[in-house]
Amino acid sequence: MSLRIPRALATAIVSFALMQPALAHEQTGVAGGVVSGLLHPVTGIDHLIAMVAVGIWGAQLGAPAIWILPITFPLVMAVGGVLGVLHVPLPMPEVMIAISAVILGVAVAARLRLPFSAAAVVVAIFAIFHGHAHGAELPRAANALAYGVGFVTATGLLHLLGIAIGALTRWPAGERVIQGLGAGIAGIGCYFLAQGVGALA
Repeated sequence: MSLRIPRALATAIVSFALMQPALAHEQTGVAGGVVSGLLHPVTGIDHLIAMVAVGIWGAQLGAPAIWILPITFPLVMAVGGVLGVLHVPLPMPEVMIAISAVILGVAVAARLRLPFSAAAVVVAIFAIFHGHAHGAELPRAANALAYGVGFVTATGLLHLLGIAIGALTRWPAGERVIQGLGAGIAGIGCYFLAQGVGALA
């Protein structure tokens, strides 16, 4: 099945892709741990699209995945955040975050029907790396616990946004829009993946 991406969506994808990735992770000027934590996932495009994709994919899979996946991600991400705060190294975190966007975007675009347990494992693995990135970039002035509460809350809200978008599957036209969004998420993920691999070279 060919995926047609609306012109407005394609324009948005290009605009997001041209943004400087560094802006997604530097929030040291934001005062307060909770506020800084809330802003961090929202201002990082690579994080944002992956978290929205989790909600959309959960909605596509239906119960219980529609609720378990968005609960699994923040909980496991919090563990990754602790690892990041403690500076426990993980292999190629930025590359893995980009890969998460690619795979989750493809899953949404293709309506990938994995068994619930397999989908939860996929989401949990990616959540570790997203959480690690948030924890490793904890602003010096921020309270670590408050910062963690902030980024976990923001992640949950992004998942809820994805679930709301996933409700469009009730209509044939909405399904096509979601497939286009999935393709767009995968495309943006490919951009960040190329950047991440290039930085390692």
